Amino acid sequence: MSTVQSIDRAFSVLRSLTSGPAGVTEIADRVQLPKSTVSRMLSTLEELGAVEQISAGGDYRIGWAMLELAAAARPGRSLVSVARPHLAELARRTGEAAGISIPDGTEMLYLDQLTPDSELQVRDWTGHRIQMHAVPSGHVVIANDADVLNRLLRSPLTRFTEHTITVPAELQQRLELVRERGYSWAYQEFADGMNSVAAVIRNDSGKVIAALHVYGPASRFPGDRDADELGTLVRATADKIRID
Repeated sequence: MSTVQSIDRAFSVLRSLTSGPAGVTEIADRVQLPKSTVSRMLSTLEELGAVEQISAGGDYRIGWAMLELAAAARPGRSLVSVARPHLAELARRTGEAAGISIPDGTEMLYLDQLTPDSELQVRDWTGHRIQMHAVPSGHVVIANDADVLNRLLRSPLTRFTEHTITVPAELQQRLELVRERGYSWAYQEFADGMNSVAAVIRNDSGKVIAALHVYGPASRFPGDRDADELGTLVRATADKIRID
């Protein structure tokens, strides 16, 4: 394999992960290369920090080295690189997965996630888009952006579980609570068996640019912990993340 061909194939593998984490077989299908070739390339890319494996024998995703390169390619540090230490601290303090997402139309695009080791693992949503009305990360954004909320309400609200809010008046009531508290909880509203809490991330001008969230299995999150205290913790952590 020539050096130029190797580089071309490496970038194909990296680009394939921009649509979300994947295993060796799925990546090989995405880039139309032999599984053995992709496996070798992933091993090398992992050594370089360009990709990282979410868990032993599990899916791969874009690694820290690529995030650093992306941050260096534009003025200032990227949201992901700035937020990473705060995600790590929040995951440590809650024992659950912590992540960040940004508004994309009337959806939230999930950029990064850190998941503590646990017997009961949760899915990594990095690279996925989810409709705003179904997740607390979306709630905290539309609670602060009337234009996006109006756009969202122009179409029927999709039901994902029996707990999803699909009535506009009920969503408006939820958003009033979000504005009052500064965070939002969702109990099995997007996925059965999953609860989550979120707060907004603002830039130095005070504009909402992203959301910070924590989620875990409904069987243990929030569990016997105080939901308001957890919400306040997420809000306080989000306030520490500042982007120019």
